[in-house]
Amino acid sequence: MAHNQFELLGQRRFLPFFVVQSLGAFNDNVYRQAIIGLLFFLGTSAEQRTLYTNLAPALFILPYFLFSGIAGQVAEKLEKSRLIRITTMMEIGIMSVAAVGFLTENMALLLVALFGTGLQSTLFGPVKYSILPSVLKPEELTGGNGLVEMGTSMSILLGMIFGGLIFVVAGEYGPEAAAAAIVALAITGNLVSRMVPTVDASAPDLEINWNPFPESLKAFRLARKQLAVRNAILGISWFWFVGTVLTAQLPTYAESYLGGGSTLYLFCFVLFSVGTGIGSLLCEKLSHRTIEIGLVPLGAIGMTVFCADLYFAQPGPVAASGLTVREFVAAGNWRLIADLVLIGLFAGIFIVPLFALVQSRTPKEELSRVIAGVNIQNAFFIVMAAMLGVAVQQLLGWTIPQVFLALAIANALVSILIFSLVPEFFLRFLAWIYVSLFYRVRIEGVEDNVPDEGPAVLVCNHVSYMDPLVISAAVPRPIRFVMYYKIFRIPGMNWVFRAHRAIPIAGAKEDPAVMEAAFQEVKAALEAGELVCIFPEGALTKDGRIAPFKGGIERILASNPVPVVPMALTGLWDSMWSKRDSRLGRLRVPRRLRAHVGLIADPPVPGTEATAASLEARVRELRGNRP
Repeated sequence: MAHNQFELLGQRRFLPFFVVQSLGAFNDNVYRQAIIGLLFFLGTSAEQRTLYTNLAPALFILPYFLFSGIAGQVAEKLEKSRLIRITTMMEIGIMSVAAVGFLTENMALLLVALFGTGLQSTLFGPVKYSILPSVLKPEELTGGNGLVEMGTSMSILLGMIFGGLIFVVAGEYGPEAAAAAIVALAITGNLVSRMVPTVDASAPDLEINWNPFPESLKAFRLARKQLAVRNAILGISWFWFVGTVLTAQLPTYAESYLGGGSTLYLFCFVLFSVGTGIGSLLCEKLSHRTIEIGLVPLGAIGMTVFCADLYFAQPGPVAASGLTVREFVAAGNWRLIADLVLIGLFAGIFIVPLFALVQSRTPKEELSRVIAGVNIQNAFFIVMAAMLGVAVQQLLGWTIPQVFLALAIANALVSILIFSLVPEFFLRFLAWIYVSLFYRVRIEGVEDNVPDEGPAVLVCNHVSYMDPLVISAAVPRPIRFVMYYKIFRIPGMNWVFRAHRAIPIAGAKEDPAVMEAAFQEVKAALEAGELVCIFPEGALTKDGRIAPFKGGIERILASNPVPVVPMALTGLWDSMWSKRDSRLGRLRVPRRLRAHVGLIADPPVPGTEATAASLEARVRELRGNRP
């Protein structure tokens, strides 16, 4: 197991796949930029170049609409490393056709091959994201997705640069150089794909329906089964909408509003891409190696703020023209530079947890088809973004800075919609802010001892009202917490606990019906393969010591003998949320920020062997003398 995302780059289960997907994105962009280079090489008119720049994206994205339904089924049925080899073999064939197009200077053949690259990307897309949960542990998903997003962003950027330079460097041998480059890259990708280890098919008995349209609808239905997944997919598609609108404006924006040319446009794209890569890599650190959907609102807020600031930083055209990158930087345009980098950075923070959530909460036998549905929706959002970007400028007369401001407002509204439909996102954001601000959590044994999948019960000592937040921040899987029913019913807080799917419980003498309903809900959660966390003491500690465990855990295990993970919290007794002080005393601010807190987990105990007394002894031993 990798202890940080960069260790994955030294492991065969991840590195060959990472290189293959990066080479694929790199080669696609080398090819597309080389076609533009050929158009200049042939001396075609501006009208013909404009026709290509409008036709090429349509040809590339059309296969996503036509064949994603089939691609999702194929990715479920075939062993995944085999499918990766098939798609890279397809790439060799497609790029061979494209090479003939370059050598014969045949634009029609190049456009046919461009459609083929879109088809190959359509088939590769579902396996690109569905393979990660099969080769990575839950606590590695965020880091793995961050690397993939970073690799994709940087490969697109470097591919554009390399493809744009081919005809500049090779001169009269540009067509030959372009042909050789794309075929060599495709062959390299196929050779690397042969090192991807075997990953079993998720649904080998699936009968493929070759009619793509009903399968596309089926993929959408699969994606809508869980509210959080459905809205995470909406967020992913919105990311592509924002990115398309923003990057589509950069060439004209760099020329008319920044006073530069093609090199300054490329510099702006570099800033956005590098920012996205940095933000993607930061997610693992910020999330403490969990699938922290609380980062999504942080990303949305940052995208809104800095996209809006692009408008205020440069609201109108400039008189200067032909500025080089050096001249632009020397002129002190640091605010614009920071805006572009930070939009990309927060976009990376926004997208990575969303993909990790979809991967972690979708059944593995459905994930490839769900990703296919995501790709169809993404393609629709990309087309809509391109059309709206043109429409508001041509029909409404908006300037590009006004488009950026409108995009910021739209981003805020869409984010509010998503977070209102799924309060879990925003609540996790608040919890992440609180835990990150007030605590330094030391985690021991959680990655090794909490099961990656399947049902389990977590038992822990109960020190403060913040215990669930600390535990949630350390465990990468969603947890159902059992909590006292009177706290669950607090006006104004009840919706928070409902959003987190907490399970209210009462004592047998207080409300037998509530108690019985709680045990039934715990039973249903475990049968559904979920994690359930209980605090067997039944109440917060009043003296900092562990109280005797009650027998409720034994009743749970009697009907569901699942593994039980003993856990111990330390360091929270001194917090404002414990019962160390009077109620008035607990209103004081914490004694210091970033207080040291510990969460220690022991290996699971078989449900058939666990008792309240034995679990209490294990938790006491874990806690030791630490308060």
